[in-house]
Order: sequence, then structure tokens, then C-alpha cells
Amino acid sequence: MTEIEKEKIRFWRLEGLGYGTIAGRMGLSENTVKSFCRRNGLSGAGAKDTGTFCRYCGQPLAPGRQGRKFCSEACRRAWWRVHPDLVDRKAFYSLTCSCCGKSFQSYGNRARKFCSHACYIAARFGGGEGNE
Repeated sequence: MTEIEKEKIRFWRLEGLGYGTIAGRMGLSENTVKSFCRRNGLSGAGAKDTGTFCRYCGQPLAPGRQGRKFCSEACRRAWWRVHPDLVDRKAFYSLTCSCCGKSFQSYGNRARKFCSHACYIAARFGGGEGNE
């Protein structure tokens, strides 16, 4: 098991996912995931409890707010910048540019029409011929 796989298991387990769900997502045996979690203290009902400390800097979190994982927006962004492999991106769309006809991929916007700002300008203003 690679370090990336181990980090994903830790992340999903702390998010509260079960062994079977994690095993299905990673293509591993459920028993493999369960054994790893047991060896690393991620088993049992307390697995969802991430503690009262920020995942990035370790600062104590404010009491009374359920579900907080980070002490600030800056820590949240920094943690995700360090762990881009844990982002589960599903909203990729393959589209064709209305201007140049080139194929491109868009993340999160299936209504996008142009592959670049240059194609948008060319389509909107006629290729930059000037404003006469």
C-alpha cells in the first residue's frame, strides 16, 4: 500500500466512511482496509471524531461548533494545497469550442462555450479587427 493510499484511507475514515465504502473506492479488500485502520487507531465508533484540533496547524478549535476540521479558512486552503490527491473531482466535462472547434475540458461548468479568453474575444468582437 502506497503512502497516498494510506493518506486517503485516513482521510475518508476520519470523514466517517465505513470500511466497505473505502475499500470500494480504492479497489482494495475490505479486510485490508479494516486491518490498516485497526493498526493505526482508526477503528471503532470514535473514528469520525477528529478531535478538537485543526488538521493543518494543530491549534485547538472553538468549542460548540460540530464538524469543524480547521481553525481558519487559511488553514483549510493550505491543507488542501498540500493534499490535492484527496480531492475527488467528478465534474469534468468534455466540450468543443464554439470559435475554433478545438476540444477542451471544463471543470464544474458544462455550459462553457469557449476554450480560452482569446476565443471568447474573437467570437464576441470579430477577431480583434477594431471598433469602427
